[in-house]
Amino acid sequence: MQTYSCVLMRMDGDYAVLCRADNGDEITVARALLPPQAEEGSRLLCEGLAFVMEE
Repeated sequence: MQTYSCVLMRMDGDYAVLCRADNGDEITVARALLPPQAEEGSRLLCEGLAFVMEE
């Protein structure tokens, strides 16, 4: 599975809009898939549909 870095751009109800760091694509995902401490501006690592905070 591909691993990539992204930034949480905004929360939109039950969804979050992420921006991939490698190509700038916007991705909409369910907020339930994100770590509870994620907030706008957070950097996340994604592998498949597993998101973790980037250190």
